Amino acid sequence: MPTTFRQFSALRLVRRAAGRPLCLPCLGLSALLLSTGTAPLRAAEVPQLAQHYGSFPVPGTAPTSPAQQFSPSPQAASTQPSRQPAPARQLSAAPPAATAAYGDLYILGPGDQLQLSFLDPGAKEIGGPVAILPDGTSTLALLGSVQLTGLTLGQATRWLTSIYARELVRPQLILSLVKGRQVQVSVLGEVSRPGLYPLDAYANPVTAIQTAGGITLNADIRQVVLRRLGAAGGQEKQTVLDLAQLLQAGNQRQNPILFDGDTLIVARTDSPLPDEVLQIGLSNLSPATINVTLLGEVKAPGTIAVPSNTPLQEALMRAGGPVPWRANKTDIELVRLNRNGTSTSEFYSYKPGQDISKGFNPPLRDRDTIIVRRSIYGKSVDLLNQVVLPLSSLGNTVLFYTNYWNNNNN
Repeated sequence: MPTTFRQFSALRLVRRAAGRPLCLPCLGLSALLLSTGTAPLRAAEVPQLAQHYGSFPVPGTAPTSPAQQFSPSPQAASTQPSRQPAPARQLSAAPPAATAAYGDLYILGPGDQLQLSFLDPGAKEIGGPVAILPDGTSTLALLGSVQLTGLTLGQATRWLTSIYARELVRPQLILSLVKGRQVQVSVLGEVSRPGLYPLDAYANPVTAIQTAGGITLNADIRQVVLRRLGAAGGQEKQTVLDLAQLLQAGNQRQNPILFDGDTLIVARTDSPLPDEVLQIGLSNLSPATINVTLLGEVKAPGTIAVPSNTPLQEALMRAGGPVPWRANKTDIELVRLNRNGTSTSEFYSYKPGQDISKGFNPPLRDRDTIIVRRSIYGKSVDLLNQVVLPLSSLGNTVLFYTNYWNNNNN
C-alpha cells in the first residue's frame, strides 16, 4: 500500500472515531495502518494532514450556528492560497433569461411546515413534524431550539445532521417541506393597485398581478422585472419575464414560482400594440370588467360595466348609441382621470366598425367618462323650447284671464 494513501486512510478513521463514542475496531485498524509499511506516519505529519484536510469536531462539542458548520477551519484557511473576495454583484444591463429563476432554491422561513425523518429505524420516534416559529427557530427532540431560517433544505439537512452526530451513532436524516408559508410579494408599476400583497405558497407572477387588480392599459407585459434576494448574505438579482409568450405560446417558463420578498415591476409603454391590447383584455391579466360613465346625447346615459379594454365605439353602442339628430357624432369627448389626480380630455368621432387604435378608437380604462355633445339641431331645438315654452305659458295665462273677464262681463 502506498504511504500517502495509508496515512490518509488512517487519518479518516481517527476523524470518524473522534466525533462519536469510542470504536475499538476503527482505532485498531488505524493503528495497524500507522505501524505497517516502510515509512510509518511520523507524529509531525499529523498536524500537517489535519491542516490540509480541515479540523474535525472534538467529542462533546458542536458548532453553535449554521455559519460555523459550513465555514472552513482556521487551520485549513491559513494553508490554502489566499483569494481575492468576489466583487458584489451588480444588476446587469442585460438581465438573464427567465429560466434562471428556476435555479433558485427555496429559503426556509417562519411558517414553513417540515417533516424530519431518520434513516436509522431506532431513531424513528425522534423524527416527526417540525414547524418554524415566528422567531425563526424550531424545537427538536434531543436538541431543543435550533435556528433554521435563511437556510435551504439542503443546508438545513446538513446542519441538523452535524448536530445530531453528537447524540446519535447514525445521524443521517431527511428533511422535507410539507407546506410552504405565505409569502410577501411587492407588485409595482402598471397595475391597478400597486403594493405589498400576501400570497399563498407557490404563487406565480400571474397570481400576483391578479391580486393587484390586473394590469393597466399602458402595461408592457413583455417587460415584467422580477427581483429576488439571494440566501443569507446573498446579493439581489433580477430577471425579465415576457408574459406575452405565456399568453400566446403557453410558455410556463415565463411564470415561475415566487419567493418571499420578491418584487414584481410591470414596465410601462406609451404605444401598446392593438392586437396585444385585445388579447390582454381577454386574458386574466386584466380586470374582468371596468366601469365607464356615458353622459349627454346617448340613448341610455349612466354608468355601465364593460369588459376590460373595451374600445370607445363599443361602449357607445352598449349605451344605445348617439341620439339621432341631437348628437354631434364628430364631437365626442373622452375624459380620463390620472393617478396623480389630474384629468385629460380627448375628442373623437363616432364611427362604428372602426378598428381599435389610440387615435380613432382607444381602449377604455376604469372610471373613464364619455360625453356626447349636442349637434346644432339639438341646440336649436333646446333654444326654441326654452323660448317658446315660457311664451306659450304666458299666452295661456293671458287667454285664461281674458276668457274669465269676458264671462264676468256677460
